[in-house]
Amino acid sequence: MAHTTEPMTQGPIWKRITYFALPIFLGNLFQQMYNTADSLIVGNFLGKNALAAVSSTGSLIFMLIGFLSGIAIGAGVVISRYFGGNKLEEMSKAVHTTVAFGLVAGVVMTAVGVGLSPQILRWMDTPENVMYNSQLYLSIYLMGSLGSVMYNVCVGIMQAVGDSRHPLYYLIVSSVVNVVLDLFFIAVLGMGVDGAAWATIIAQYVSAIMCLWRLLRVKDNYRVELRKIRFHWDMLKRVVRFGLPSGVQNSIIAIANVVVQSNINHFGDAAMAGVGAYSKIEGFGFLPITSFTMAMTTFVGQNLGAGQIERTKRGARFGTITSVILAELIGVAVFIFAPQLIAAFDTSPDVIAYGVDKARTSVLFYCLLAFSHAMASILRGAGKAVVPMFVMMICWCIIRVSFLAIAVPLTGSIQMVYWVYPLTWFLSSVTFLWYYRRMDWNRNLA
Repeated sequence: MAHTTEPMTQGPIWKRITYFALPIFLGNLFQQMYNTADSLIVGNFLGKNALAAVSSTGSLIFMLIGFLSGIAIGAGVVISRYFGGNKLEEMSKAVHTTVAFGLVAGVVMTAVGVGLSPQILRWMDTPENVMYNSQLYLSIYLMGSLGSVMYNVCVGIMQAVGDSRHPLYYLIVSSVVNVVLDLFFIAVLGMGVDGAAWATIIAQYVSAIMCLWRLLRVKDNYRVELRKIRFHWDMLKRVVRFGLPSGVQNSIIAIANVVVQSNINHFGDAAMAGVGAYSKIEGFGFLPITSFTMAMTTFVGQNLGAGQIERTKRGARFGTITSVILAELIGVAVFIFAPQLIAAFDTSPDVIAYGVDKARTSVLFYCLLAFSHAMASILRGAGKAVVPMFVMMICWCIIRVSFLAIAVPLTGSIQMVYWVYPLTWFLSSVTFLWYYRRMDWNRNLA
């Protein structure tokens, strides 16, 4: 069968990366609407206590789901290499093994997440006046783990072969479903945070089903056939080998962010709501950068698979420079409009004050965050995912948690929680730059 997707191994580099990144950006934009729609509607209809409950669960959700999302990234690297090298039989085995892994892992994650989440919320020192709503929202949300995992797995397959358009279409549909159900459950039926959670998981399953349906019907070598969905153990080892570091990295970062969230929780529900509102804004603001870095992973994977090392290097430079410039422009815009952006979630003066303070401490350092993400994505595409795992583990987990353990008790200031991010972004950027300049491009995925 001929390819229905255009490989990134040919044509102008800037055009291949940009055109691939644009649908990812639009897709991520709609995906970000999942949680933001929850927060906007919850904040405006149910108040800051409910907003604090929804916002405070974000880092915990990422900790539980992020590990499997990392495995999906590794699978995408393997598939993109086989696609770029035109190794069609190996690509098919990798695709079906990845789908099998997603189905099993999604079921396990649902059971583990629902079982452990109440205890983890207590470890995070979630305030008692927020605990009930946090636990209710989280337990319902995690029932959608299978949908979330399968969506990530299917999108990873499509993006690995250069298809970033169809995930966009499916996310638009599911995001509209999410917003409509949010308003229906909360504004019409009078439900609380449980309504927001049900709206989100229904939307997640809608997007996962549409993605899987596409893979079952596509006329190409990466088509999924139900009878072929099983574990090819040699391929599973390869997928895990390249996905495990990304999964561990996601979990490590998430664990550190859970520690950060527990420090924020000490300052009360206004701080939780304000910083939570800022995190939604950061999620939107950073989407263009995330989209470019995701495109670079596929670009690097396909081009190294085709043996085009010099083209790979040129693409890596273009993507990194573009990401850094975009990030700083977005940071300046958020710095200027922070009060208005936070007020969209909650008009309480104390909530706005916390959110603006957090924003104006961090946003001008987005260039460092973008550089770190760009380097990590390039290294993943090159089959060197262990490097960003260790850099993130040291800089974004060990140093971040150690800094908080010392600085917050000494000062009693939430400012220390804010400054830990730019500090660790700087350290990871310096480390990545040092490694990148010494990297051997010839040692990659066999």
